[in-house]
Amino acid sequence: MKEKELRSMSGYLLFAIGLLMLGGGVVYAISGSVFPGGLIAFVGLIILIGLSVINPNEAIVTTFFGDYMGTMRQNGLRWVNPLFRRRKISLRARNLNGQKLKVNDKLGNPIDIAAVVVWRVGDTAKAYFEVDDYMKFVEIQSEAAVRHLAGIYAYDTMDDEIPDEVTLRDGSGKINEMLEGELTERLSRAGVEVLEARISHLAYASEIAGAMLQRQQASAVVAARRQIVDGAVGMVDMALAQLAEKGIVQLDEERKAAMVSNLLVVLCSDKAAAPIVNAGTLYP
Repeated sequence: MKEKELRSMSGYLLFAIGLLMLGGGVVYAISGSVFPGGLIAFVGLIILIGLSVINPNEAIVTTFFGDYMGTMRQNGLRWVNPLFRRRKISLRARNLNGQKLKVNDKLGNPIDIAAVVVWRVGDTAKAYFEVDDYMKFVEIQSEAAVRHLAGIYAYDTMDDEIPDEVTLRDGSGKINEMLEGELTERLSRAGVEVLEARISHLAYASEIAGAMLQRQQASAVVAARRQIVDGAVGMVDMALAQLAEKGIVQLDEERKAAMVSNLLVVLCSDKAAAPIVNAGTLYP
């Protein structure tokens, strides 16, 4: 079922006619002409019943004895067949602040995750007739999409050799794009448009948060040490090359090894080096 437009008449003139007929019929009835007065008042009342006020970003879904007749989207005072059943539906954007869910990520680690979804009704016919309660449908399907996304991606990469692996902590927005795409597919059957979807909360579950924090700290220390060692090796190589090139001092292999060892200790140490002044000769 798809939405179709229902043409309606402007209700301002009919509102005036309905009031005049209702008032005139009452006057006729009071003056003694009960039947004509009652008939005129009844027709005026029927006209007034057919009036509907449609605010901006609102629509009215109409049915006639179970048949979908169409949707009115024109704003203002409108008039349609008084026998049509009319139900208003908001077309405004809405926020769904999802509750925190405890799920397992791709690696089996328990995590807490939540999402915020901005949505609105795009097809009023689908929203009313394809699902029981489209608002509840949005809530349940959003939770299902978040659970599915958390189950197919890891919270964070465990292998530094795969830097481009997509994780839930991805900062480029890929996870939010995937969540929005999945929600769009899930909610299309209810005529709902997803304007934005993003992860609003992401953390390891309390029972493993401490262990994972230690792991992250250890990974950071290892990465820092690796960078320090790479830089130290480059500096030692540059120092030996310049000493040999400029002929400042001639070192045999044993003393080169000692110099390399000392330089690496100085460059890679956590604390500042304490220099020892050699007051003797270079070669004893």
